[in-house]
Formats: sequence, C-alpha cells, structure tokens
Amino acid sequence: MPQLTTLRSTPSWRLTAWAAAWLLCAGGALWQSSAHARETSGKVVEESHGSRDAAASASKGEEIIEPPPKKEDEADAKPSRARASRARSSKPAASAPAPDMKELRERLDQKLAEVRAAQERAGAPQPPAARKHRPAAQPIARLDDDDSNSPQAKALARAHRGGALDTPIPMPAHGSSAHWDYTGPAGPQAWGGMKPEFAQCSSGQRQSPIDIRDGIRVDLEPIKFDYHPTAFRVLDNGHTVQVNVDPGNAISVMGRRFELVQFHFHRPSEERINGRQFAMVAHLVHKDLEGKLAVVAVLIEPGKAHPVVQQVWNNLPLEKNEEQRAGALLDVAALLPESRNYYTYMGSLTTPPCSEGVLWMVLKQPAELSLDQIGIFARLYPMNARPTQPGSGRIIKESN
Repeated sequence: MPQLTTLRSTPSWRLTAWAAAWLLCAGGALWQSSAHARETSGKVVEESHGSRDAAASASKGEEIIEPPPKKEDEADAKPSRARASRARSSKPAASAPAPDMKELRERLDQKLAEVRAAQERAGAPQPPAARKHRPAAQPIARLDDDDSNSPQAKALARAHRGGALDTPIPMPAHGSSAHWDYTGPAGPQAWGGMKPEFAQCSSGQRQSPIDIRDGIRVDLEPIKFDYHPTAFRVLDNGHTVQVNVDPGNAISVMGRRFELVQFHFHRPSEERINGRQFAMVAHLVHKDLEGKLAVVAVLIEPGKAHPVVQQVWNNLPLEKNEEQRAGALLDVAALLPESRNYYTYMGSLTTPPCSEGVLWMVLKQPAELSLDQIGIFARLYPMNARPTQPGSGRIIKESN
C-alpha cells in the first residue's frame, strides 16, 4: 500500500535542496553512460515535476501522496537517495541548480577568451603551431551583378577556373622580341617596329641599299687598300656567312683610316646599278677610331672559281653562331677586282638597327665566283637581301 507522507511540518527550503541535489546526481549519471542516461532522463523529468508540485503543495499546507518507487528502479533509487542526502548535508540551502551543457560551454568559451586576451596584453609568445608561417589570405574579388559581363569579370572567371587566381594576367607583347628576317612577318617591312633601336629601318632618310643611278662623274680619290694575309674565323650568324679577321688590315680614304673588322655575303646583291642586280655581293665593313663606318661593296657575278671564297667555304662551321677558326691565313686583297673605280654615297647599314652615317663605296667592276660556289651559299641563304630604299635626293659620285 502506498504510504502517505505529510509535508506540513517539512520546511520548503529542504524540499528545494533535495530536488536540486537529485537533479545534480541525475546529471552526473548522464555523463557516465549515455544509455543509462536515456533511461534515467524520463525519471528525472517525472520526479522533478513531482518535486515542484510537492514544493507548491507544501507552501499551501496540502498533503502530497508520494508514489512508491518501481521495483526495477529500487537499486538505482537507493544510491541516488544516499547521494542526495550527502548533498543536502554539504550544500547550503540557497545553492543554484547545476548548469546545463550549453551553459557550461558558454562559460568555457568565455574563460578561454579571457585567457587569450590576457596573453595578448602581456605579449606572451604564441605556441609553435601558431607561429608557423601561413600565407596571408587572398581577398576574394567581388563582382556586382552589373559587372558580371565586364572584361574584368570574365578574366577573373577564367583565372579561377584555371586555378590561377593569384597569377597576374600578362600584358600583350608588341613584337619587340621578334627575331628579324628577310621574309615573312619579320621581314624588312617590319624591322622598324620590332625594337625602338630599329626605328631608323622605317623612318630613316639615308637608308641603304639603293639603286645607283645618275652618278656625278668626278676624279674620286683612290681607295688605298692596306690589306695583308691575316688569320680569320668563319661564322654563320643566322643571317649570312661572316668572316671575322684579325687587326692589321685597313683602307684610307678622304683623309681617314678605317680598320677592316669583317666581311660577309648577300644573295642576290643588295645594290643595283642602273636597275641591274647581281648574283651576289660581298660587304667589307671597316671602322675608324671614332666608330664611323665605311663599307666597300664587291659585286659578284658567275664566272671562274675564286680561291679566297673557296677558302672561306672550306671553313664553314657545322653549327650556327659558332666560330670556326681557320688554320691558314687569308689574303683579303685577292678578293678585290683588278679595277678599283667606285661609286660613293652616304647611307646606312642594310640590316637592323639600320644605323645611318655609313660611307658606302661600291666597286664598279664585279668579281667572279663559279656557279658551284654561288650554289653553296644559296643552299644556306637562298635570299638574304634587303630591298632597295629611296634615294631621297642624295648625291652619288662615281670615278671617271
């Protein structure tokens, strides 16, 4: 039979303390076993309601019938009552209920925040893991709806899809790095726009070569050739076959002395004489002490084999841009024709950078090369001649 418990004489604060202690013990059971907590939670809620009702009835002076514990819960109820009894004896009557898990987490976060703030104020070093260098976060580019079709938005989308969001978009090239040539897009018509230093190739007023016409016949000062057999090196520079010579060969003209630096070949001839173009031409490039240039042009037509040119062909390098040093000496004077009469005018280099202020002397009598010798060069460079440039009213003089 259920027993009746009269709570008229029991103070209300003891009931409240008993209920709080019981809830605290039930909460501890929740931490120990999740399975047991699910079974106990129902009883906690049920008995807590009963405790509140008992407290309310006690305050009104009513009697409450306490339901007997279930048989299967008697084992659990006894330890709980013992813990509740110890809690009533150790805790004051006004102790607050145990906080729930959410409140505990909030308190823990608050405490951690206070500790971090104190460390920052004191300048405490961060732990090693926090000191490890991490790249700064890149700002995320934001685009408004109105900008979604703009070029910047499309470029950003392409970069994001390609995984190169942090990679700067390169600026377009303007041809300054293009290698000049004699044909195609990099041909003479484009030289002036490839590099700033090539500008005279398109804007110069004293450019070479020219079609030599209507020269003024005068008694020109003879060119004094001071050539001697010399060591030489042959170079295929990607534009022509060039022969570099040692110092000691020079010409004297117009009171100045010019040292021979190198000579090279073009096919067909760059110069024209009254509209006539020759099979090839050799350009002998000289420089004086002030850096002024003087070029002697030897026109070439088919005929007998030439021993000097054959010596050059015998020493052709196997690779471009690698000098081939010859074992024997080269007699450059033998390259010249018998007659030394010439045309002269002021012009420029015929290759980039097309520098002007060059003294040109074109020998009237051509030299001869065999067809085989011309064919050897043609295999390397079928065409490496710049087109003729406007005369621009320049004075041309020629020997009588």
